Formats: sequence, structure tokens, C-alpha cells
Amino acid sequence: MIGLLPIFAVIVAFGLYYLYRRWRDQRILSQPFPAPWFSILEAGLPVYSSLSSTEQARLCQLVQKFIAVKRFYGCGGLTITDEMRVTIAAEACLLLVNKPGPVYPKLSSVLVYPTAFRVERDQHQADGTVAYGEHHLLGESWGNGRVILSWDDVEKGVGNFNDGHNVVLHEFAHQLDAESGSTNGAPPLRRNSYKSWASVFADNFEDLKARSLHGQRTVMDEYGATNPAEFFAVATEVFFEKPCQLQSRRPELYSELAEYYQVDPRSWHQ
Repeated sequence: MIGLLPIFAVIVAFGLYYLYRRWRDQRILSQPFPAPWFSILEAGLPVYSSLSSTEQARLCQLVQKFIAVKRFYGCGGLTITDEMRVTIAAEACLLLVNKPGPVYPKLSSVLVYPTAFRVERDQHQADGTVAYGEHHLLGESWGNGRVILSWDDVEKGVGNFNDGHNVVLHEFAHQLDAESGSTNGAPPLRRNSYKSWASVFADNFEDLKARSLHGQRTVMDEYGATNPAEFFAVATEVFFEKPCQLQSRRPELYSELAEYYQVDPRSWHQ
């Protein structure tokens, strides 16, 4: 009996957390969506007007919860504005617009730099050596509950939502991927979906690697050939920004992503 107490305590803790989260979300959504945010939403998410009324309402709720719970920090002298909060939240939550479940439960904060930010780290070379160098990044998703973004590059993504490059979609795809416990290109899936996902993603990943080695351009950026995690993130960018081209050229990959995200974004781009 004593041995069951820790298990019982865990069950109670999870139950209390679920009730708290439900109460918190109801409290957040009891407030009306701020009127000034609508214009920001329409400008910051070019496909917003193409969403169905149900999807628009769902997205507004997700944005409200995201902004209420996640903390935004300006870095490098940047002052965070409502435009930044709403734009980033809207693009991040577009990935969840038809997906049930919590809003990025492992994420606690979003750090925003004015432009590409500099990091120093080891880099493994092709010959097996390790070089320490400086890198300039547009964004990064960390496993400790943080996403880092360059506002300049967020704005570039807003300015062209049809080129298959979007730093917010990319980094938040990594957040979804990490919900499985590791960032490996396989986010949590339905139980009977893993075999199909693994087969389709492996085939398309190897194809992209081969085409990249030979300098062949494809619908996906060659950065997706880096590793399976980056392949999933790049595929997500293309799925939401160039869905018609992706469905035409990589139909099996498109089908897997449509099943995972529970949405067909082709109608948003017509």
C-alpha cells in the first residue's frame, strides 16, 4: 500500500495541474480579443483572411492563450511591442489551428533580437574534426523552454508568405518535435501513424540529401538535408507556405503533414 503512495501522488498532481490549466484558459478566454490586435493579426499573418471563420476564431483563442502565458523578452536593446507579440504568436499558433491539445506546453519564453544574433559553438567538420566558430542565426529553438528569433527575419517572413522560408514556423516546428522527448523529426503521433511517417520521411529525407549533393533545386530548401529534425522543420515551412507545390512534387510527404497538422492549407493560397 505504501508503495502505491508515490503513484497516487503523481496522479493527483497531474489531475490538479489539468484542472488549473483548464481554469486558467477559461479565465484568459473570458476576456474579449483586444480590438487593436485584429489589424496586427491581419497584417502579420497574410493568410488570416483566407482561413475559415472557425479557424479564425480558433486562432484568436490560441493567440490569446499564447500571449497570456508565454513571456516575451527583447534582447540587444529591442523593446517588445504588441505588434511583435501578436505577429509571432499568430504564426506560431497557425501550426496548432486544427490540432487539439495545449499551446506549446514546454515553452516558457520567447527572446527577440533586432536582427540575426551571434552565437559561438563547436561545429563538427566532415573530416571528423571539431572547429569552434562564430555563427549568425535567424532563430533557434531550445529544449529548456525558450525560442529565440530575429525580428528582422520575422518581418521578412511576413512580407513573403509564399517562398517556403519562415523562421517562426521553422522554430516552432522544432518545439512540436521536442514534445516527443527528443528533437529527431518525429513529433508525437497517433499510435498507428509512426510506421507510415518513418517510411515517408526517411525516403524524402534521403532524396533531398541526394539532390542537394548534386546541386539540384527542389521545392524544399537544402537546409532540410542537414538532419531529420531540420527536415521536419523545413517541410513544415513549405507545407504552410507552398502547399500546392509540395503536394504536387512530394504528395506522400504532404499527406503525412496534412494528417499531423489536421489541415489542408492549399485553400489558403487560392
